[in-house]
Amino acid sequence: MRGEAYKAAGVDRDAAARAKKLIARHARTTFTSGVVGDIGFFGSLFQVKGFQDPVLVSHTDGVGTKLKIAHWMDSYETVGMDVVNHCINDIFTCAARPLFFLDYIGTGKVVPERVERLAAGMAQACREAGCALIGGETAELPGLYQGDDFDLVGFVVGAVERNKIIDGSAIQEGDVLLGIPSSGLHTNGYSLVRRVFHLDTDQRPLRKHYADLGCTLGEALIAPHRCYYPLLEPALPYIKGMAHITGGGFLENVPRILPKGLSARFHTGAWEVPPIFRLIQQAGDVGEREMFRVFNMGIGMVVACEPGKETTGQAQVPEARVIGEIIATGDQDSVILV
Repeated sequence: MRGEAYKAAGVDRDAAARAKKLIARHARTTFTSGVVGDIGFFGSLFQVKGFQDPVLVSHTDGVGTKLKIAHWMDSYETVGMDVVNHCINDIFTCAARPLFFLDYIGTGKVVPERVERLAAGMAQACREAGCALIGGETAELPGLYQGDDFDLVGFVVGAVERNKIIDGSAIQEGDVLLGIPSSGLHTNGYSLVRRVFHLDTDQRPLRKHYADLGCTLGEALIAPHRCYYPLLEPALPYIKGMAHITGGGFLENVPRILPKGLSARFHTGAWEVPPIFRLIQQAGDVGEREMFRVFNMGIGMVVACEPGKETTGQAQVPEARVIGEIIATGDQDSVILV
């Protein structure tokens, strides 16, 4: 076993080295003018350019148990896109421009081809947002991850001019709330989905075609998390606050941008909830309010703007629709669904 002891323990350094070369090939396609050096050094270097008084904005997040759906559907590129877009959306809520991204892949066994597909998805999302994929870590951890289990986590850094930070503090009573459509579940609620359809013991429901969905259940569930940065960046001068509707849905994310004493009142009939959410609700007998606490219900980003400016915002982003308004409610619920 001489020379093969580590491999016998479950860690294949040759596979890891191959995976890193495959990742680097995709990462280099995302490099911007701020990247200093190349992939493979102990630290990743980036020079911030184009700002007068920059404030750095960072965020880290993962894809969660959607990774199980990705494995069952053999759709790894999609979750690579998910982790990038989720992270970029979060820093964009304060108007930050994404600069660079790093990833972490933890797995029980490094499969270079699978790692490359994850990297291809991350690189595609980074290119579309003008963000550089400059580094990361691929860790082979037998005993911690079992079988085909793996985890995917991302870390993004962006920047915004100090005098252009958007944090919701300017939101006032009477402001209008616009909703920007999601592309599906994005990256939240999959533990409930797996339970509702009993997917942990039987993955056959993923292959079932639904007329209302226009595709199979699995295809609807694996739709990538949408990135709102390229879409909404031109409309930033008209935006007073943005809430990315992720884990916690409307009920927990919208209050994060509301000044004290104000509430967001949403007219749930103002948009058509996509069929995938109603399918989950009916299959699991889930209450309406809980659905709005778990899922985005077809709205991936909520934008607050001054009355009269919503038409300008809609002109900049034609798919935006008025879905509510800001009201004064004192100590009552900060999110009201009507």
